[in-house]
Amino acid sequence: MIQKRNYICLLALFAVFFYTPLTYSQTAPAKAETKSKLFEETTTDSDYLMAIEKAGEVLESAHNDTEFDGNSHHLFGEIKRTQSKLDLILESLKGSNPNVRNQQMYRIVLKEIEQELDEQNTAINSRNLALEKIKGRVIDLRKDKTLMGLLKDTIRRKQFKKEFANLKSRYLSTDSLMTKNQGILNTNKRLTVERKIAVSNALITVESKLEQSGISILKKEYPAVWSTSDSTAKKIVGKNIKAKIIIEQNVASYYLSYRAGGLISLVLLMGLLGWYIARNLKYLKNNGHAENLSQFNFKYLNKGVIIPVAVIGLNIAVVSNLYAPAMFIELIQLILLGLITFLFKENWSKVSMRNWLLLLVLFFVLCFLDLFIAVGFIQRCAFIVINILGIRYGLMQIKSIKDQLYIKGFFKWATIIFIGLNVLAILNNVFGRVSLANMLSLTAFISITQIVALSVLLKIVLEIILLQIYTTRVKRGIEKIFDFESLSDTLKKPFIILITYMWIVVIAANLNIWESLRTGLASLLSHPNTIGSITFTLGNIVLFFIIIWVAHLLQNYVAYFFGEVDDENEENINKKQHSKLLITRLVVLICGYLLAVAASGMPLDKLSILLGALGVGVGLGLQSVVNNFVSGIILIFDKPIQIGDVINISSDSGRVKSMGLRTTKINSANGAEIIIPNGNLLSQNITNWTYTDNFKLVEIAAEISGDIMPEEINALILESLQSMELVNNTKPPQIYYAAIADGKFKLQIKFWCSIYRTEETVSSARQVLFSNFKAKGLTLST
Repeated sequence: MIQKRNYICLLALFAVFFYTPLTYSQTAPAKAETKSKLFEETTTDSDYLMAIEKAGEVLESAHNDTEFDGNSHHLFGEIKRTQSKLDLILESLKGSNPNVRNQQMYRIVLKEIEQELDEQNTAINSRNLALEKIKGRVIDLRKDKTLMGLLKDTIRRKQFKKEFANLKSRYLSTDSLMTKNQGILNTNKRLTVERKIAVSNALITVESKLEQSGISILKKEYPAVWSTSDSTAKKIVGKNIKAKIIIEQNVASYYLSYRAGGLISLVLLMGLLGWYIARNLKYLKNNGHAENLSQFNFKYLNKGVIIPVAVIGLNIAVVSNLYAPAMFIELIQLILLGLITFLFKENWSKVSMRNWLLLLVLFFVLCFLDLFIAVGFIQRCAFIVINILGIRYGLMQIKSIKDQLYIKGFFKWATIIFIGLNVLAILNNVFGRVSLANMLSLTAFISITQIVALSVLLKIVLEIILLQIYTTRVKRGIEKIFDFESLSDTLKKPFIILITYMWIVVIAANLNIWESLRTGLASLLSHPNTIGSITFTLGNIVLFFIIIWVAHLLQNYVAYFFGEVDDENEENINKKQHSKLLITRLVVLICGYLLAVAASGMPLDKLSILLGALGVGVGLGLQSVVNNFVSGIILIFDKPIQIGDVINISSDSGRVKSMGLRTTKINSANGAEIIIPNGNLLSQNITNWTYTDNFKLVEIAAEISGDIMPEEINALILESLQSMELVNNTKPPQIYYAAIADGKFKLQIKFWCSIYRTEETVSSARQVLFSNFKAKGLTLST
């Protein structure tokens, strides 16, 4: 009604503009001709033209603003996509079975659709409001006195007939467009309201089914197994299997279309990872280093790239699709286990492989019974048989698999859970709680197979990291094999925490308790707590420490991806790279702490109080700590010393092993590690032997006896030094005579060599000189 009223006002306004003839009154008494008209207020043609032009600009801008922009067309596209998703899920709901996983998936999708509809409805309302404002701008033209005066003046109005015709054309075009677009918005709004009602009804249905499923799980659904008998004909059983297969296929197909974006992103990410691994392997092969990979005890990357990358992707898919339909998630599990079996084929013993295949057969049969066989005497007995075989398997045969895995600690707990869930499944099945028994059986087998899959995942990830480190080192010219076992032990610790989380999530999701655990934990972490004037949540505190922990992990492990493994004997160390790594570590730590403070939710006014208290602490007792911290930053950017440099400071000397924000570690020649505060490095004189290059001038004092001339001595010395690889012959050796007598010469031999191998080079030079002079019949002592 309001919209119709606005249109009536607009039509009346332009009826006044273009159609209503008004009489022009000239009944005013005549003024004396002698009165001056110089200062009378008159409206000129220019004023009328400006008023008409202003009205035209208002109508033109109204027409442009009424047009739907790119965001509006995107909104209409989203509305159509939401409709297609809703149609698919409503169609699936018509013939869906009461499978708990499927109902959970429906609930998640319907809630997302409901949120989308709310957002779309809000966007439509904002566009309707914008159209109302545009109408208001047009109606405000009535307030223009000059334009209204011109409309009342019939004589002058004929003078601007052409301008009024253009104005009328603009108005009609704007009015038509506004009517059309407002109709489109109203149609879409009506559709969103109808869809919200349909979604609400569907949610009520799904929630009711889930509630019934939850109640039925905890109560006795069927009579005891000895009281059950199956009289169903084989034809009916076959029809039921076909019907269930069709239903599960439809549900899985819908989920694939619903999650297509995320699954495609995962495939692209895994493709990028596979390309990166293949590039490193190709580089090593082309440069003749591929055979060295066997020394790293690779079990999976040496069988190609596609299968290991697929194992990583499928493990991620299992955890990221917790509410997927039963057929979808169980199919992913079976494909994952099949790929793992191919990787095990050559590495495992025959006994371990036979026991693993038996486990897969039991799991496959269990999935088939759960998905496609209706609950009855045969199905329940089959489940009990599988559970009994599972218990025997867990007690006797599973040890052969444990010995083949990379991580064995979790396998003990997985075995206990596997046996315990099978026992509980038998008891519940026998006494009629069939849904609970089926759920426990599936969870038992998924728990044991998933820990195997995660163990393989961890080994593949560590192999990828070792491959990256070795490839980077080869590119830098370092071909020596590093201590990969201790490095793997260091790297796997944070990954073990991650795969533990993945394992617990998968088990909880299959037991249908993950959502409750997550909701309860979220409410606990988000509950506000107050101490004095400070309000905080446990979630913010936990997030604060997690971010700091991750930042420290990153700054500790970032060097590994650049080929750094703390090798103390490297001579061709890349100092520029080390400087970049130090800066990267500093940036990671600073960003981590800033992000942690932001995530903690601490108000800035409270933070300023904390910083003030910290300033007092610095003034009282933390001067040395702050001094060392600031000195560390200065050392990183000023670079008077770098990792790998050989330095002397006070009475200490050695090679710089690492540089931190507070201290610097130096390896001395006798194997001791000297820890020096960074403040001392800046406040004392430092002798840096490798600031410009890695060569040192060494000296050998020698005495030569025999019948020989100095020129021959010089030639023999130069020839001896040039034959040695450890001597740097790019800089010429120096020979100085301290004394010359008849048949006796005292001299000093100086030459350049690597500072990292000084003693070795001097020793070798003495041996070579002694042998060469003795071959000439001369005596040399050094």
